[in-house]
Amino acid sequence: MRLPDGTIRKLRRNWNEVGHAHELTFCCRHRLPLLSKDRSRRWLIEALAAAREVHDVELWAYVIMPEHVHVLLWPRPPNYDVAPIRKTIKQSVARRAIGYLRANAPQWLERLLVIEREEAAWTVVEYIHANPVRRGLVATPTEWPWSSARWYAGEPEVLLAMDGCPTGPADH
Repeated sequence: MRLPDGTIRKLRRNWNEVGHAHELTFCCRHRLPLLSKDRSRRWLIEALAAAREVHDVELWAYVIMPEHVHVLLWPRPPNYDVAPIRKTIKQSVARRAIGYLRANAPQWLERLLVIEREEAAWTVVEYIHANPVRRGLVATPTEWPWSSARWYAGEPEVLLAMDGCPTGPADH
């Protein structure tokens, strides 16, 4: 769904059927590895425990990966809404993480916000291009043909040309 400001938000459907388990998947903003530290993983464990108690759900399984989470739970009450359960888990972790970043690593906050400045956009471009390198698929971003890195490097053979480079608001 495209919002009035141009951002895209995924549509989320909730099924609240009595007697059904729910597999919830959460991805970190921009798939950043925000859950790669034990500190943030502990926050998530605490949020799962709180959701279990507050919403009377059975927690059947979970896995915390560096950039996403899977949870399998079963609500006990006959009438429930899965949306507040999901909110209990995600919101408390997000608030703690943002507070931690403000105090200890404010440079990361820019990567979580809407991209309004040229510097922030270039940070995202570099992050995007470094993905295949981080995954060990190639040694340099331009070795991976399935990205725009070659176009940015000025290489003649690219699979898809870009429409332009990130520029500041005055340059649009």
